[in-house]
Amino acid sequence: MTPIRLLVVDDHSLFRRGLIALLSQDERFVVVGEAGDSGEAQRLAQREAPDLILLDNHLPGVRGVDAIAGLKEVAPGAHVIMLTVSEDQDDLAAALQAGADAYLLKTIESDALCQSILRVLQGESVVSPEMTSKLVTAFRRRTGPAAGPREGDAAEEAAAPDPIDSLSPREREILRLIARGDSNKLIARELDIAETTVKIHVQHILRKLGLSSRVQAAVYATGRGIA
Repeated sequence: MTPIRLLVVDDHSLFRRGLIALLSQDERFVVVGEAGDSGEAQRLAQREAPDLILLDNHLPGVRGVDAIAGLKEVAPGAHVIMLTVSEDQDDLAAALQAGADAYLLKTIESDALCQSILRVLQGESVVSPEMTSKLVTAFRRRTGPAAGPREGDAAEEAAAPDPIDSLSPREREILRLIARGDSNKLIARELDIAETTVKIHVQHILRKLGLSSRVQAAVYATGRGIA
């Protein structure tokens, strides 16, 4: 098995070195670079093309969440896991909206972190259990109705089609399974279709809903009561 290539980004050198030492003990992983700020992280991501980036949110100059777009631009094949101390629901929502594939707290156990990395690479959406309720709250707060109707709102809403209506029955079913936390492999097994077919459906779902990650799709589905 080819080792999974990781990039570790955290401005606290002691934590960063400890995390690297921990991950290096697992033969499934190889750390190809480490960075203490977003600029160095972007240079390393472009040069090393990691499979996955472990990214802290509290970086000097630019927040980790604001660095996600740049990292994915230079390393489009890389997944991003936010690994942070922040339990703030706004930070959680911002990270997922920016395209993070997972949001984990630094209190996570080492075995759970390793398993989360593998789950993300298999296409699953991973959020620390402590943040699950905040995930739904943050989404509903950001997408909830305005304080009151304005003149012309009703006509505008009637004219604008709901993106959810553009999904086929099969895409709706896959969206429900994504919200349940199933990987592409599990979805394929559940629906008795090829895993490559699932991947194509997921791409279509994200495009139709205007989303950029499975995590966003899971939040969207939960907020719409599809899960």
